[in-house]
Amino acid sequence: MRSLLVAAAFVFSIATASADPVGKYDIEGKNPGGGSSYSGTVTVSRTGETYRVVWDVGGTKYIGTGIGNKDFIAVSYRSGNSTGLALYGAEGDDWVGVWTYADGRQIGAEKWTRQ
Repeated sequence: MRSLLVAAAFVFSIATASADPVGKYDIEGKNPGGGSSYSGTVTVSRTGETYRVVWDVGGTKYIGTGIGNKDFIAVSYRSGNSTGLALYGAEGDDWVGVWTYADGRQIGAEKWTRQ
């Protein structure tokens, strides 16, 4: 019985880890309003009950703070004087979502593919 419980805990920890947003991803996105496409990388690390999210898109860094769980992550971000909001949902081991700039009236789209 004990070995069954250990095995179940192991399987549960693997399932949880694969859905956790922590990791490094390649990104592909589309700017708001059907704008231009872009690509880059994003790194997500746990910071207590929140996440630190750092994008690198064409050499520009965007730094964000996220909240969420294995199903979603919401991130407020900034780069220089620009700020915004993004929301992603788990899609297997990857994440897909939408984002906008502060005071935005249109949304962009982004997909994170785990490296």
